Amino acid sequence: MVNFSTVELCCAPTSSNYGELLVAASFLVEESPPRRITRPKSDHLHGRLECFVGSAVSGAVCASTLASNGVSVTIFDSGRGPGGRTSQRREVGEDGKELTFDHGAPFFSVTNSDAMALVHEWESRGFVSQWKQVFGSFDCASNKFLGSIQQEGDANNNKYVGVPGMNSISKALCNQSGVESMFGTGIAKLEWLEEEIPWLLKDSKGQNLGRFDGVVASDKNIVSPRFTQVTGLPPPLDLNLVPELATKLQDIPVLPCFSLMLAFKEPLSLIPAKGLSFKNSEILSWAHCDSTKPGRSTDSERWILHSTPGYASSVIAKTGLQKLSSETLDKISEEMFKEFQCSGLVSSLPFFMKAHRWGSAFPAKSIAVEERCLWDRNRNLAICGDFCVSPNVQGAILSGLAAASKLLQASSCL
Repeated sequence: MVNFSTVELCCAPTSSNYGELLVAASFLVEESPPRRITRPKSDHLHGRLECFVGSAVSGAVCASTLASNGVSVTIFDSGRGPGGRTSQRREVGEDGKELTFDHGAPFFSVTNSDAMALVHEWESRGFVSQWKQVFGSFDCASNKFLGSIQQEGDANNNKYVGVPGMNSISKALCNQSGVESMFGTGIAKLEWLEEEIPWLLKDSKGQNLGRFDGVVASDKNIVSPRFTQVTGLPPPLDLNLVPELATKLQDIPVLPCFSLMLAFKEPLSLIPAKGLSFKNSEILSWAHCDSTKPGRSTDSERWILHSTPGYASSVIAKTGLQKLSSETLDKISEEMFKEFQCSGLVSSLPFFMKAHRWGSAFPAKSIAVEERCLWDRNRNLAICGDFCVSPNVQGAILSGLAAASKLLQASSCL
C-alpha cells in the first residue's frame, strides 16, 4: 500500500425507521486489547440503524457519509488505530525522541471532480494539505538523476497528504459525531441468521460482537484463502451466502511491497528532489522525504523507501506470509538501504532503520469499476475498497461513497 498516487453519492432521503443495519470491516485477528473511541451522537440521528465499517479510507469515508445522513455507525478494526495503508508508524530513536513515518501511502492525487470537492472540504477542516515539493526520477543503470517530474508551485501540483500524518484523514472521519470505533477488534466470523436482525458478528475468540441488519466490508480477504494463510482461521464470510460476490472476491491478485523507514541526523543534500522513482532497479521503486510534508517534525530528516513488487514477492516466496523474524527484517533493511546507497546520493548513515512488510500492497486488478462497490441487496451486504475501482486513495474514496449510497437507498425502503 504504497505509492498511492495516482463521488458520486446519490443519497435517498433518510427514513425515521431504519431498524438496525450493519456495515462491515477489517478482518485480521486482533493483536492488541480493544480500544473504544466514542463520539457524541448528533441530534438528527433517526431510528437505530447501526453500521460497522473498516477504518481505512474507503471504510472511513463510508462511515462518515452514513453518520452525516443520520446513521449511527459502529466501526470494528483489527488495527490499533484507523488508516489502513494510510496509517502512520511511530517509533523511538536512539535519543528517546519519537519518530513518525507515513510508511504506507506517501501521498495521493485526485482527478475526479466529486472526490476533489471532498478533499477540498478536508483541507478546510485542516487535516489535509498539498505537498508542494520537487519530485524526480533516478536511473540505476546509468546512475544518473533524470530530472524533476514536477516543480514546486506548479499550477498542476496535485499531491495531497494528511496532516499531521496520513492517518489523520481516517482519524477525523472515524471520530465525527455519530461514529463509535472499536480498534484492536478483528472480525473472525459473519453469521447469517434467518431472523429479524440477521447478521451476527464474532471475534477470533468466538465472542459475540453484536447483531446487525446489514454489512459493509472494506477488506478484500473477507472470503479469500489468504485470510487462512495469514491467521490460520477460515475466512469470515461463508462463500455459499454470496456466491456471486465470492466469485469476484476470491482470487484478487495482489502485489506485495516492503517499506524501509530511515532517519538521518543531517539532510541528504545530494538528492535534488524530495520524491524519487527508481528506474532499472530490481529492489527499489520509490523513495520520499517524509519530514518535508506539512505538519511534520523536522528534528531529523526521515526517508521512506518502497521496494519493487518483484523483490517483495521473491522474499515472500521464501518466508511465506507469517510474521517475519527480526533477522529477516534486518536483512531486508540492509539490502534496500544498500541499493539506496549505490545511487551515490546518500551522504551519511541513518541512526534509525526499520523495514515493514505490506503483504498485499496493491490490488493488481479492479473488480467493480463501473459499480464502484459490490452489493448484495438480499443480504444488505456491500464490499468496498480501492480494489473495486482503482488501487489508490481516490479509488478508495469513490468506493466508500458508493457503498454508503447503496445502504442509504436500502434503508429508505425499510
